[in-house]
Amino acid sequence: MEAFTLHRLHFAFTIAYHYIFPQLTMGLALLIVVLKTIALKRGDPRYDAAARFWGRIFGINFLFGVVTGIPMEFQFGTNWARFSEAAGGVIGQTLAMEGVFSFFLESSFLGMFLWGEKRLGPRGHWWAAFLVFLGAWLSGFFIIATNAWMQHPVGYRLEDGAIVLDSFGALLTNPWLPWQYLHTMFGSVATAGFVLAGVGAYYRLRGEHDDQSRIFLATGVVAATAASVLLAFPTGDLPARMVAACQPATFAAMEGHFETTKGAPLVLIGQPDMENLRLDNPIEVPGVLSFLAHSRWDAEIPGLTEFPREDWPDNVPLLYYAYHIMAGLGSIFILVGLVAAWKLKRGTLATSRRMLWVLLLLTPFPYIANLFGWMTAELGRQPWVIHGLMRTKDGFSANVSEGNVLFTLIGFMGMYALLTVLFFFLMGREIRKGP
Repeated sequence: MEAFTLHRLHFAFTIAYHYIFPQLTMGLALLIVVLKTIALKRGDPRYDAAARFWGRIFGINFLFGVVTGIPMEFQFGTNWARFSEAAGGVIGQTLAMEGVFSFFLESSFLGMFLWGEKRLGPRGHWWAAFLVFLGAWLSGFFIIATNAWMQHPVGYRLEDGAIVLDSFGALLTNPWLPWQYLHTMFGSVATAGFVLAGVGAYYRLRGEHDDQSRIFLATGVVAATAASVLLAFPTGDLPARMVAACQPATFAAMEGHFETTKGAPLVLIGQPDMENLRLDNPIEVPGVLSFLAHSRWDAEIPGLTEFPREDWPDNVPLLYYAYHIMAGLGSIFILVGLVAAWKLKRGTLATSRRMLWVLLLLTPFPYIANLFGWMTAELGRQPWVIHGLMRTKDGFSANVSEGNVLFTLIGFMGMYALLTVLFFFLMGREIRKGP
């Protein structure tokens, strides 16, 4: 493979692996605050014990997130030097703020939360949990602000081939940012909620930790269900409308929409045929795509063939499948969450072995949905690394050969394989130990 393709694979691998960890910690930070709040209001030590247990799980994930996140910062220079040279004055602002403000806030108070409970007292320990949550969500905000600018650049001017930031306020008030941020954060809450519910189901099926398992189930199911609904609407619907307005070729590729159509149908299932530019075996809901994109049943949706071929996303089938897997799993999460919430309200969730098995087996799927969601965003922006400003093929480190990239990619894969073994060992030990 040519160096350009290997640079893309290298970054795709490291960022996909890294995102396994913060997608749990960001959501878990909120749920730990919820557990600490209930413990403080009720004076119930069971919720304190639950918060301590999930604090240890948070700590393990945070550690691995840091270890796998640092190389990505360096890859802006090692793999994407021309992109960094052109846009470093913009993205450096938000990435620096993420490191200086958010990361240090989160890491400092995480240490206090994990090891300072007796010295801090109940209220001080709650504040430590809250500041960990604030740091985690601020970190997500600055990272999403960076990505949102690459999706929809604002507040800049071009000067001697470099992109100069004109307005920092515009960068932080980018109209692309709020909905992408909320969609990402609710995705992390859904992940954390289903992990809580899955561990609670595991303990219930084994007949262990009765009080804690009920707390995990109740907290996890409520959080996961609410987050899954919010992921669909409004935080999923409104970003899709922005894609339709600002990146119409991406929108057409995501939906497998090849021909311009009024009253365009929403495709539930189908297989893109890139030779004949059509969908095979489609299952469609008439008019729904037009309504979702423009709030009119007869609205015209441009087809992919309306746009120059060089502006199409690089891999239309992969983008199409990534988007539909994310959306399909999201629909399953809503269905399972509503059934589990109904059983929780009736008081039968903890004794329904079938539902407990469903929750347990569902645990890894929010990770998959989040990963395919990020793939949708990144594949959809192609062939641009900064939409409308810099093509991806113009941003990589041209002086780094394919041999060097392949060598380091294989090295990272080996190192991350060892990290995976260590991660499962540490997580398994904590879960076996229990709350």
